[in-house]
Amino acid sequence: MQLARRDLLKLLPALPWLSTSIPSIRPVPFALRFVVASDGHYGQPQTDFEKFHSDLVRWLNQEKLQKGLDFVIFNGDIIHDEPTLLYDAKTALRSLTIPFFVTRGNHDRVGADVWEGTWGYPPNHSFARGEYAFILGDTSNEKGEYLCPDVSWLRGELAKYSSKKGIFVFLHITPAKWTDNGVDCQEVRELLEKTPNVKAMFHGHDHNEDGGKMSGEKPYFFDGHFGGSWGTTYKGYRVVEVYEDGTWQSYQYNPTAAPIINTFVGKS
Repeated sequence: MQLARRDLLKLLPALPWLSTSIPSIRPVPFALRFVVASDGHYGQPQTDFEKFHSDLVRWLNQEKLQKGLDFVIFNGDIIHDEPTLLYDAKTALRSLTIPFFVTRGNHDRVGADVWEGTWGYPPNHSFARGEYAFILGDTSNEKGEYLCPDVSWLRGELAKYSSKKGIFVFLHITPAKWTDNGVDCQEVRELLEKTPNVKAMFHGHDHNEDGGKMSGEKPYFFDGHFGGSWGTTYKGYRVVEVYEDGTWQSYQYNPTAAPIINTFVGKS
């Protein structure tokens, strides 16, 4: 007999992080299913960046066909330093059969006007899908500096979506010094962690991180990398599955080996 997902979660109150995923054949349907992929570094010298992108497009289009996929968020470092690569990177992603959104990383060294002219929205951006909201914050600039997000803007966006069932936040650079490449943004963390309907934060930047951290009872996720010259031994991405009963899970996906790792089970 299959357990309903809500009943299954009651059996795991102290074990949010699991090594494998809960089987996908569940009686509770998806409300949303999306992917976070980071650090494609389109154009980085001495890397096979065109293949990295074509592989990812193929994998994500398969996700859409096999399990369904609502959208993808590319969480920073779309390109590798050279501003003229931005249009080429966008072209490389045009074969995706699902919508996608982007955040600016420290290697996306273009101004806010160029960013908005390319993607159709500014570096600080948000959107909603049904009962859930998605906040994409800027953590760098044209110089490639490591920055904290604009806390005033972030506070306003969280207030705007206060009636939503859940909010997911995407910041290329982690707002904590958990890694060598993070930035200590205490005010940002406190704001996110005290907002009741914030479900999780997602970060790129640290190519060798594909798990997560907990702070203030909120998860902060990493997704390795799908491009670039260093990081985890595999190219992959993170999947988030939100269910109709308000529960959700996230796991890291490696398309070329034992595929599902670092699963987190979230409560409603």
